[in-house]
Amino acid sequence: MTATPPTPPSTTGQTPPVALTIAASDSGGGAGIQADLKTFAAHGVFGTSVLTAVTAQNTRGVHAIEPTSPAMIEAQLVAVADDLDLRSVKTGMLASTAVIELLAEHAPRLPNLVIDPVLVSSSGRCLCSGPAAPAYRRLLFPHATVVTPNLAEAGALLGREITTVEQAVAAARELGSGIGSWIVVTGGHLGAEPVDVVWHAGEILLLGGQRIETRNDHGTGCVFSAAIAARLALGESPQTAIVAAKTYTRAALVGAAAWRLGSGVGPLSWGTNDLARTIR
Repeated sequence: MTATPPTPPSTTGQTPPVALTIAASDSGGGAGIQADLKTFAAHGVFGTSVLTAVTAQNTRGVHAIEPTSPAMIEAQLVAVADDLDLRSVKTGMLASTAVIELLAEHAPRLPNLVIDPVLVSSSGRCLCSGPAAPAYRRLLFPHATVVTPNLAEAGALLGREITTVEQAVAAARELGSGIGSWIVVTGGHLGAEPVDVVWHAGEILLLGGQRIETRNDHGTGCVFSAAIAARLALGESPQTAIVAAKTYTRAALVGAAAWRLGSGVGPLSWGTNDLARTIR
């Protein structure tokens, strides 16, 4: 399937649509709030933010986390939502079940909600305190337009390991059962030919792709979910946004494959001229 994206408003002089990211800061600039805002900007979408935590991290891993208080998170959210016409909202690292519960109270009023259930960092560090998996499934997923767990996150949400396409399909069905959300289990670690599993209303779509040889994939999930949110803000349907976001994320991986930023796992390339052409 080939997506035909709308022309981003920023290239035509029109007021851009507004998207909101609710996530943590990544001091290394590769994931979290920083990756989301760069991805929004690359799509011609005006990005706003609610900061859930400050992290000390770089390409080698997460070294410290300081969560934002739920009261301050709510104050940020109310300030943005009261003044700006939000067209989409995405969540990343929420840091605690208390924050999940807080956002669940506001979720019915958050348009085109994209949930990236960030539970564990790529280096293995737990990024959410408390029983986050059941809280996500019970409180937030029913309000989501799209949910984008990777294999590890889907496994954590369901309490089992997921290592095959068949298991990813079963996981997507189970996570989507009884709710109206689009579920995307991203399969970046599924063998030589990674497959993303998309489930909605009982239907399965498999999005294949070739593996990209790169050490720079820090923030891939953030970029993918932020691209979906940006494209929903631009008026695309969920399926079109998901397919196009996969194309964009692949281009971002290819664009940074030769980069050498830091000594560990580097970031993606969000906003080069080549990438800009893929979304116009």
